[in-house]
Amino acid sequence: MASVEVSLKEMMTEAEGALGAAVVDYTSGMALGTLGGSKDLDMTVAAAGNTDVVRAKVRAMEQLGLKSQIEDILITLGNQYHLIRPVAGRSGNGLFLYLVLDRARSNLAMARHHLKRVEGQLEI
Repeated sequence: MASVEVSLKEMMTEAEGALGAAVVDYTSGMALGTLGGSKDLDMTVAAAGNTDVVRAKVRAMEQLGLKSQIEDILITLGNQYHLIRPVAGRSGNGLFLYLVLDRARSNLAMARHHLKRVEGQLEI
C-alpha cells in the first residue's frame, strides 16, 4: 500500500510527459496532496476546480440510473490531457487521482494504466 506522497511521486515519474498530479477529496474540493505544476498550472486550483467535473458526472449518472462506476474522465486540451480517476473501494470513497500530461510527450493509454495501478495501491 502507498501513501499519498508516494502515489504522487509514482504518478509524476511513471507517466511520461506528466506536468502535475494531485489526490483530491471531491466532497470538500480539497487536495490531499499535489506535486508538479507551474506558474501557468496551479495544481491546487486545478484540483479544486475539477471537483465540480466529478460531482457533475456522478450527479448525471445518478439521474440516469446508471449503476456502473466511473473509471476515468478525460479532458483534452490543445496541448494537455487532464486525466481524472475516482478512487474505488472503501478507503478512497470521495477521492480522485488527477494527472495533467503534456499532450505532445505523453502516451495516454500508458498513463491510464499507471493511474489504475496507483489507485490500487493507494492507502488513505
